[in-house]
Amino acid sequence: MTVGIDPVLSAPRPQFTTDDAVGIAAATFGATAAIARNLGSERDQAFLLVDDHGEAVAVMKVSNPAESTAMLDMEALVAAHIAGVDPELPVARPWSAPGAETAGPERYRVLAEGCWVRMYDVIPGRGRSDPLTFGDDVLTAWGCTTARLSRATRGFFHHAAGRVMPWDVQHALSVRPMVPCIADHGWRTTVTATLDRYETVVAPAWSALRAQIVHGDLSTDNALVDDDGRVTGIVDFGDMSHSASIIDLVAALDSLGTGRAGRELLRVGRLIIDGYQRVLVLEPAELSILGELWAARAAIGVAISSWRVEQGLEDAAFAERYNPTAMEMVETLQSVGWQLDPPRRPGHGTLAMRRETAFGPGLEALSYDEPIEVVSARGVWLTAADGRRYLDMYNNVPCVGHAHPRVSEAIARQVRVLNTNVRYLDRSAIELAERLADRCPAGLDTVVFVNSGSEANDLAWRMACATTGRTGGLCTSFAYHGVTDAIAAFSPETWPVGYAPDHIERWTPPDALRSINLGPHGFASAIDRLSSDERGRDRRPVRGHGLAAVMLDGVLQSDGVLDLTAGYVHDLVERTREVGGLWIADEVQGGHGRTGLGLWSFERFGIIPDFITLGKPMGNGHPVAAVITRRSIAAAFGAAQGTFFSTFGGNQVSVAAASAVLDVLDDENVIERTAIVGHQLREALRWLTIDDDWVGDVRGVGLANAVEVVTDRTTNTPDPRRAAAFKNALRRHGVLVGTAGPLGNVLKIRPPLAFRSNHVAPFADGWDAARSSLLASRRPATT
Repeated sequence: MTVGIDPVLSAPRPQFTTDDAVGIAAATFGATAAIARNLGSERDQAFLLVDDHGEAVAVMKVSNPAESTAMLDMEALVAAHIAGVDPELPVARPWSAPGAETAGPERYRVLAEGCWVRMYDVIPGRGRSDPLTFGDDVLTAWGCTTARLSRATRGFFHHAAGRVMPWDVQHALSVRPMVPCIADHGWRTTVTATLDRYETVVAPAWSALRAQIVHGDLSTDNALVDDDGRVTGIVDFGDMSHSASIIDLVAALDSLGTGRAGRELLRVGRLIIDGYQRVLVLEPAELSILGELWAARAAIGVAISSWRVEQGLEDAAFAERYNPTAMEMVETLQSVGWQLDPPRRPGHGTLAMRRETAFGPGLEALSYDEPIEVVSARGVWLTAADGRRYLDMYNNVPCVGHAHPRVSEAIARQVRVLNTNVRYLDRSAIELAERLADRCPAGLDTVVFVNSGSEANDLAWRMACATTGRTGGLCTSFAYHGVTDAIAAFSPETWPVGYAPDHIERWTPPDALRSINLGPHGFASAIDRLSSDERGRDRRPVRGHGLAAVMLDGVLQSDGVLDLTAGYVHDLVERTREVGGLWIADEVQGGHGRTGLGLWSFERFGIIPDFITLGKPMGNGHPVAAVITRRSIAAAFGAAQGTFFSTFGGNQVSVAAASAVLDVLDDENVIERTAIVGHQLREALRWLTIDDDWVGDVRGVGLANAVEVVTDRTTNTPDPRRAAAFKNALRRHGVLVGTAGPLGNVLKIRPPLAFRSNHVAPFADGWDAARSSLLASRRPATT
């Protein structure tokens, strides 16, 4: 049988007695010992040297004659390297031979009777421990130690590491010729299936994995531990090779999983992985095949040990002692599909049915007549479970693009360090508040962090009521400002039929398409109605709330992305202030550069609000939000209602996300780009729809845009059915938009700000294809 592996694995190991060892130790390194204890080894010999007082003197290794000197020198050099990188990592240090004439690694070995002899410091601890005795915290600590070892060796290189070691899972397929040596037929079948799986899934992905020189066999056989099982010493670097970085983690999983099966094996594996990731974060590609690598490691161990026994290289009882539990591990991993994730609750029915059952009937319906199960996203592209990509022209919350690396990495880095509240001094939260205040008009100098736009608007409303002593509010006729009890009253878009909160009035913004412009008069009438103490014809009770605040989304997304002029909004603000009301600029949807005319949507109106409220786009979708106001308003609120505190408002992870978003806006010139690409998008839409009588208007600013769908351009009658049909047609052709407006006849087009000029063409292609498909479906049948 031909097996292409390192010759040292097939060469007989040295056969020195313990008495021989005592003499060799004295002759080579001058180590005086009364006795030597054989520590056992697969291909070498290792002895513990003990003096007359029973104290350990050193560990002596007598290498296999087939072992290359380059490999021995690499072992010595890596110990020195680790000592420089992580001095606290407990790695055995080699001795220099007495009178050595070289400063190189050769000084660590002496030839005796045809074998190279090396001497190592004794490290406290016991060897060959039973992992079944390890507690959960110890298992996690093993993961940490494994990662520290990988980190300490990743900058080390030596030419001898380019060897083929079958224990190295990258060479798993090299053990196929050994499989017939496995006596048990069932085991042979399982090992073969595992290698087949490796060949199909792992081998094609191998070249994309991070690689370095690895220990190769970090197991309980090659580590000393304390009474609890924590690693006190890492020994035997004889299996070192250049391989994937996670091979040492795989070896630890294989060793510590000994004697475990089923859910307990997987649970233990996850604890070890958690410990590893406290030091080194695994990449998605590594995590995705970790189960296969673990199974392959266990399977090749069975094949190698069976082969060594058949070749007469090792005693069967010793060589095959781990095989039964190794097969249990492989069978467990095979039974769960090679994945290490916790078991999930089995579902019944379609995912949409399960959603309705789990979430209940009150949740807003799914988008599109053919719902999409989204599994990943990047930039302006969403990927569905079936692998199809969709151009996202709808989601404004991932402000600078789905999975933006700057934001994602900022979140990941910070969450591994600290995440707590602002009762402690925190430089990052203070600096973010200062940055936000610097980007606001003078006087808006006080920042309060919360977790969502709803909370921000809720807090701004509370502050306005406390400051003015009034309780009445104004919003646009179909606004949406949030979900809290107070702010739901400012969200007519979600009001049930017949609902009309007594303390809220609405006004209708100008409708340029239909030449309807109530001007400030409709707004003034709304203020009068709110404050009136006279009964109207509807016999409503006396109101007399008085205006506390007006709340306006500067891009009017829910109202249908209507156009407002600076003069119009300026008049509204003036009338608000004339009656002592405050102005809340809701920048959740329009802020952070969406207009392309400034960081905030209100800037284009030339006004200065009393409050600026921000929501989750501030953190690219991370739960972070803020209220920016004047110090005098915050003081009035504190005097009236006491201090305000949001448990995790302004936590370090949220702040990291929000700070990264501001950095991206600056570094990528997002605001300037948004102005350019927004104009290009509207021009493309106007060109695409120039002959479509059902398109009443194309309007917008920056990347807040709308196409109003009507029955015809003569009457401009809203056509919500056609709007819904076109939205779903776009979805079928790979473009995602939403609908808005009181009648739902406005196509809402507001992509993440990662939308660039090169995305206009695929959007136009999708639009054209959707249009053609709808026209075809409306043509009368021919005979």
